[in-house]
Amino acid sequence: MSLSVGDVAPDFSLPDQDKQIVSLEELRGAPVLLVFYPFAFSGLCTGELCQLRDELAVYTDAGVKVLALSTDPVFSLKAFREKEGFDFPLLSDFWPHGATAQAYGAFNDKAGMALRATFLVDAEGKVAFAEVNGAGDVRAQSGWKQAVSSLAA
Repeated sequence: MSLSVGDVAPDFSLPDQDKQIVSLEELRGAPVLLVFYPFAFSGLCTGELCQLRDELAVYTDAGVKVLALSTDPVFSLKAFREKEGFDFPLLSDFWPHGATAQAYGAFNDKAGMALRATFLVDAEGKVAFAEVNGAGDVRAQSGWKQAVSSLAA
């Protein structure tokens, strides 16, 4: 079961593409956009994250920290980030495999991958926006932007 608006976001500590540990708890005090995606280098995921890269200022100008999460190992994420020029951390939910995605209700057990899920966590650690889509369902990022502007209101 996925998280809903108003739920407390589960904490996590995951390595980024440079093996640096990123913890949701350490980011408390500012909103965080969590973007779960199935696989690095896949067509739909690359398209979504490139759009996020190109429109990153919408989030960072509002004080939102953007994190992208997948079950890929850190080595794949490092290559993916370098190839696409992403300016936000790519976190590896590789081991225990998909534990963070599972905690957010954003994991496909049969395929062993994260779903296309997005959560905006407010400065107090509560879910302000939640969206979980299937692996092949491209997300409309307009909902994310609307949720970010609602936080500022």
